[in-house]
Amino acid sequence: MGRALAWFVHVSVALVAVTGLVYAWMRYLAEPSDPFAVVNHPWQPHVQAAHVLAAPLSLFAVALIWRDHVWARFRSGFRAHRRSGLTLLVSLAPMAASGYLLQVSVDETWRQVWIVVHVATSLAWVAVYPWHPLVRRRRRRGGPGEPPARSA
Repeated sequence: MGRALAWFVHVSVALVAVTGLVYAWMRYLAEPSDPFAVVNHPWQPHVQAAHVLAAPLSLFAVALIWRDHVWARFRSGFRAHRRSGLTLLVSLAPMAASGYLLQVSVDETWRQVWIVVHVATSLAWVAVYPWHPLVRRRRRRGGPGEPPARSA
């Protein structure tokens, strides 16, 4: 994967992660200043819109690296940072699907189900994603406890 593509993936994932975390804070933790307010923070609808608009960009970025990075390494049995990659792979589909289903669900029970699935899988993704490329970089440099990677 080239540097430009890697940066595109990192920036798009960061946009979705930051807007998602800020929206979650506004939605679930912020206290409205007006007891009759519909939202907890005046920027809440804008942050939600930014999150919903950034999510397809991030999915597009993952699609760009799917064949040559994700699927190729999965099929080859590539072992370096396998756990973090598998965690990202397993959390991707339910995270994306629940995000879209959350937007179209009208039944409150299903909305709650999709919220729980989306938040749980998104937190897993956000926790593991920054670690995934760092494992490779640390190994390439021969960090503590890691043998330096061999040149091909």
